Amino acid sequence: LLDFSSDTMSQSVLQPAWDYLLQHHQAELRSPLFPVVISVSTYLLLVTLYTLLDLLAPSWPALNSYKLHPDRPVTWDNIWTTLYLTAYNHLVYIFPAAVGQWLWRPPIPLPRDAPTLMSFLLGILGCMVVFDFQFYLWHLLHHRVPWLYRTFHAMHHQYLQPFSLVTQYVSAWELISSGFWTTVDPLLLQCHCLTAWGFMVFTICVSTEDHCGYDFPWSLHRLVPFGLWGGPPKHDAHHRMPGTNFAPFFSHWDWLGGTNMVPTPSKDKYVEEGLKGRKDKGA
Repeated sequence: LLDFSSDTMSQSVLQPAWDYLLQHHQAELRSPLFPVVISVSTYLLLVTLYTLLDLLAPSWPALNSYKLHPDRPVTWDNIWTTLYLTAYNHLVYIFPAAVGQWLWRPPIPLPRDAPTLMSFLLGILGCMVVFDFQFYLWHLLHHRVPWLYRTFHAMHHQYLQPFSLVTQYVSAWELISSGFWTTVDPLLLQCHCLTAWGFMVFTICVSTEDHCGYDFPWSLHRLVPFGLWGGPPKHDAHHRMPGTNFAPFFSHWDWLGGTNMVPTPSKDKYVEEGLKGRKDKGA
């Protein structure tokens, strides 16, 4: 008899793909380098696509209309400056850490069974909720404590109108601490390794979208109802009004903390006036 239970049907969705990966790519998946490779490659792919859009936007009015600041094009100077720091952080910090894991950490054991589709989705959602709370407190602290802001976080806020490469225009401390929580949270929730990798990729996609400088119709904040999701407009507002919108994913902590701000044209004009005279390295 055929079993049409929801658990069995959910299991059948991911198991064939997981079986294929185990059969053909088990050595790569077990390597401690694999999470680093998928993280870096996902980020590079996304910023390459967004940077191409940035270069095309000034001569493509239909595309430029989706930019949050259509009158502030991204320049080659912006691109090279942010790309240099990204490359520096990866070569000096990420690459040695990855090599260290590869040398001293044993291969990761892989389970035979894939997660059910429900556990995969709920695992990513659970990690999002935990990470959202952690990062909200971390981010708020780095704005409210002057020493932390000056020492670690001010670099990221040199850009008042962010674009995709600003995502990792950060101090080494910020890059490492964000990566730490992204890695640890799936372990705390005892997620399947496939779920952990999915959460890792999703986090990179969201953080890059938040900094991309575009408000597309398919952006997540337009798909999630009731204003529950942050998105590029809110994070763009955070770069211009640093006392607002600290959470990386959802809006509820900013609501509860009184730091939620939905950008409007009138508020944007007020902010631009208030920033006159300030050196802006942004696009």
